[in-house]
Amino acid sequence: MALLTQQISRCYCLLQKCSIVNSRKLGRQSIKTWTLPLKQPGLPLLWHCRHFHQPVLKNSRTLLFDNLIRFCSSSTAPDPSRENNSLSLVRKQTEPRSSSDSEALDDGWEKSLPSSALEEISEDEAVQIVAEPLLPLESFTLQDYVDHSETLQKLVLLGVDLSKVDKRPVAAQLLLKLDFEKDITKVLLFLKDVGVEDNQLGAFLTKNPYILKEELEDLETRVSYLRSKQFSKEAIARLVSEAPYLLLFSVERLDNRLGFFQKELGLHVRKTRNLVTRLPRLLTGSLEPIKENLKVYKLELGFTQNEIGQIVYRIPKTLGINKRKLTQIFDYLHNVMEIPHSNIVHFPQVFNSKLLRIKERHSFLKFLGRAQYDPKQPSYIALDKLVALPNDVFCTEVAKTSIEDFQKFLKTL
Repeated sequence: MALLTQQISRCYCLLQKCSIVNSRKLGRQSIKTWTLPLKQPGLPLLWHCRHFHQPVLKNSRTLLFDNLIRFCSSSTAPDPSRENNSLSLVRKQTEPRSSSDSEALDDGWEKSLPSSALEEISEDEAVQIVAEPLLPLESFTLQDYVDHSETLQKLVLLGVDLSKVDKRPVAAQLLLKLDFEKDITKVLLFLKDVGVEDNQLGAFLTKNPYILKEELEDLETRVSYLRSKQFSKEAIARLVSEAPYLLLFSVERLDNRLGFFQKELGLHVRKTRNLVTRLPRLLTGSLEPIKENLKVYKLELGFTQNEIGQIVYRIPKTLGINKRKLTQIFDYLHNVMEIPHSNIVHFPQVFNSKLLRIKERHSFLKFLGRAQYDPKQPSYIALDKLVALPNDVFCTEVAKTSIEDFQKFLKTL
């Protein structure tokens, strides 16, 4: 009975809305206004009202009320088979939940709720709380991330200097993205197989952290190329250890470097191999200063290609000497001391000496009358003795005097 009363009240509201409509507009618009809300499968009688003639519309309010009353009375006993498909004006009320089910649900809900941040805890529980340090969102140094990164901690134990790694472009970001066991361990094992000592691994990664992003297959290919060029295992270990960037060079680039020195210096393959083994940075350093010095030797100093090859093979570091120092020393040796090219070729280490030392000792020997650099003369003085010996040995063996006399002479210059 209560359900029927609710439906009648809803119908009464509809009739109130209908009374507002003006009688002049009871044409086709009136039919649409009444039929559209009732265009449902459960209202067949009202749907056919749209076909009535104009005289019937005058009694439409009475007809609509009767049909609504009839529909409401029939809907009080709904058909179970059409319960899910009909669009009833009154929604079906859900059955009330039992009190035992409600209490069980409430208890489960309270248990699933997290503890409040404002909840009071005991002192024992407070002592057990460990506050982890916050990870910095942005930093200019890797040291701020060491406490948070197991990879950085192991690299520090290995001997890597993170302060130097910070100065290398993109190196810091690279290390933070790597996993030690997954990405770094395999590279370390490879370097040990190549011949890098355990105590050199930290210094190696400090100089060249970029090797950690290289594919292991590419690294093995480059080492295989060096073996194919008859480099011994010891030579490869020396090349990799003293020139850490070597393994970043492709096979083509390594081949071009070796070919450059062999062609420009006119050396045999064996001598070229020996040259780069003694000074590995020739393969990885810039070629511009080397090319510049080769031009100076040939065009300004007047050495032939064969003589240049002998100078470089004896003292590889002469390829990297400053151009100004190179020309000043040669000018003093050749034009002041009158030493020919052939003698300089046999003692190229003179280019690694200080010009001041050469001037002081030559002036002292000239003062003593012992400045003789011709190998055919009995009092001949070799260039290596002139520049390489310490002062006391130079005075006693070459100048044949005391070091006190030499020091007194220097005060007169």
